[in-house]
Amino acid sequence: MGELFAGLGEEGSGSSPSPPKKPFLLRSSQDRLSWALLSATPAGWGLSHCQPGRPHLALPAPRSFTGRQTMAEFSQKRGRQRDEVLGSTVDFLLANARLVLGVGGAAVLGIATLAVKRLIDRATSPRDEDDAKGDTTCLEESWKELTLLKTTPRLQPRTPPAALSQPASLPAPLPSAPEGPSDTEPQPLPQPSSPAPLCLTFQEKLLAFERDHVTIPEAHVALAKQLAGDIALELQAYLRNKFPELPFGALVPGGPLYDGLQGGAASRVRLLVPLVLEVGLWGLVPGVDTVARDPRCWAVRRTQLEFRPRGSSPWDRFLVGGYLSSRVLLELLRKALASSVNWPAIGGLLGCLIRPSVASEELLLDVQHERLELTVAVLLAVTGADAEDRLLLAWPLEGLAGNLWLQDLYPAEAARLRALDERDAGTRRRLLRLLCGVCRGHPALGRLDRCHLTQVVLCLGEEEVDWAEAALGERFLQALESLIDSLERASLPCHFNPGVNLLSGLREEEIDDIGFALYSGLQAPECLL
Repeated sequence: MGELFAGLGEEGSGSSPSPPKKPFLLRSSQDRLSWALLSATPAGWGLSHCQPGRPHLALPAPRSFTGRQTMAEFSQKRGRQRDEVLGSTVDFLLANARLVLGVGGAAVLGIATLAVKRLIDRATSPRDEDDAKGDTTCLEESWKELTLLKTTPRLQPRTPPAALSQPASLPAPLPSAPEGPSDTEPQPLPQPSSPAPLCLTFQEKLLAFERDHVTIPEAHVALAKQLAGDIALELQAYLRNKFPELPFGALVPGGPLYDGLQGGAASRVRLLVPLVLEVGLWGLVPGVDTVARDPRCWAVRRTQLEFRPRGSSPWDRFLVGGYLSSRVLLELLRKALASSVNWPAIGGLLGCLIRPSVASEELLLDVQHERLELTVAVLLAVTGADAEDRLLLAWPLEGLAGNLWLQDLYPAEAARLRALDERDAGTRRRLLRLLCGVCRGHPALGRLDRCHLTQVVLCLGEEEVDWAEAALGERFLQALESLIDSLERASLPCHFNPGVNLLSGLREEEIDDIGFALYSGLQAPECLL
């Protein structure tokens, strides 16, 4: 240990960093640290409490303040003491580094020591405005350089000409080191743009309109038929109990929903209430031969009065002037449906809400189910009164035709359309559904009902043209042209009764509005869909 301290004294007092005459070994890292601290000890420091083989430092006694000292003076003195200690330590390390580390290690240690000393001096000394500005400028330049490095695009290797026809494989993502939090959010990767929608033809748009707005789900059709059938059974039981003397036939639900002509929604069902008339006591008189002069209607006349006087038939109490009055029968059934039938109980049994419509002149039942809304039209009908088996309905007619019966041509029209489609696998009924769907939602075309459109389709359906699905768009435009032509002439004759003009019930202003809407739709048919 004496040799160790002697060597340290000679090395610290010499002016040149020459090696000691008698070399010594530092057995451990703790010995080296003690040696460095002892050499850097200033004049006021000494050794005390040294254990054998281990030198220790003894701190000097604290100095006493003899006078008033300000906080600034105290800080300056403490700073000078720290600088003296640090400077002595650095000088000692630089002077004796060659003994342990060699020339290269001494140079590295010197540079590192100067850098640490500079950082400590900057941290302990007050900052100047110029230094702060310089640091800010350096920081900004560093960020600019980092940004330039990040935003510099990497050139991808050019694909050889032979591989242009092959599908290019995406490069595998390179593992990147996690970046620290930044002020800007990461930009999302650009998604591959979807191909631009192709321009659809009118035929394709028409088929899409049929799929979305005309076709009725099969579940709704089945539910509507089931509700109509249940209501028919309940109403038939009521009529037999309420009017046992009147021979009503079996109530039969039907209409466009049953014939595949309903489009948009399962919203309407016809419920026929047939009157069973005695054979030979009743005859039909055309409406043109009556005082009403209405070709749409027929009068039901009581015959054989000389052999079968009045009162022989249960229907004789509804006679007006020798004719069976449709108006009287309508009033009888209207009062019964509105006040006598227990519709809440029937609706609760069927799982729906049934209410008779009071505002309409027709006999309507509004049915509300959780899955659909249905309107059931109750129609008093006379069938089998002549050889041609005409179907006559009790319809609320005005004027002199109030007691007459309206001839219903719907069954004949539906049967004819079905026969034409079955003959050439055509799309006449689909065209009728499309026309009804377009007119139903249009403010001006809504005045055209199913009867008007059926005549147009029947007139076109008799022609020998292409009725395949591929020509449905052409037939649609052809139907619009036919309607415009009929409106210009203000004449749309009934297919099975040419003496009836179906446009006679429309005013001139309404015909003009319908014609303008159809002409505009013919110029741009997509606007009607």
